[in-house]
Amino acid sequence: MRRVVLLLVASVGMWMVSCSKDNSGVNPATDASSDAVSLETISTTAARFSVESDSVTMHVCKGKLTEVAVADLSPVITAYISTTYPSSTIKYAAADQSGKTVVSILLADGTTPKGLIFNADGTFKEELTRVAHKAKLTEVAVADLPAAVTSYITTTYAGAEIKKAGTNADGQYFVGIIIDSKVKILLFNADGTINKELEKPVKGPKRH
Repeated sequence: MRRVVLLLVASVGMWMVSCSKDNSGVNPATDASSDAVSLETISTTAARFSVESDSVTMHVCKGKLTEVAVADLSPVITAYISTTYPSSTIKYAAADQSGKTVVSILLADGTTPKGLIFNADGTFKEELTRVAHKAKLTEVAVADLPAAVTSYITTTYAGAEIKKAGTNADGQYFVGIIIDSKVKILLFNADGTINKELEKPVKGPKRH
């Protein structure tokens, strides 16, 4: 009987270790141990940047935008997106101080971004016409980045590894690097000068 109990304990212990390894909770957006700085991570960051810097957003929305998890979006909003843009992906969402919600989505083709503004009751208000211009990225090989970009990274982030990069219609560069086991997303102007370090996405996108 004792042997059976010991075998049972050992089996449970092995299952727990296995489960722990399979569900380690590694987040490729923030944990470089996964070695997964993908263009997806960078494009989601670009979606956030395009929404927050859009002229319509700044004109229509009130106060600072606060990020909203996809799961917390109003059912009215998600229903509108599912119906109007089937098979789209929500990349980023945020609410202003008056209750309006701004959402950046990726259309079903997987390459075309679109920005939308919703009223406080969840009804559709208007489209952000310039979001696609800033959010749609074309991948750039690390070897093809401007010397000014690589030089800045080498100097400012000593020991960093450049993993992925992309450029938008304005010629701005979004570059993902790993330094001290952390992922950072950097924005550079078209001439290769640094613009700023961007916030990384908190969660992956959700399909609709």
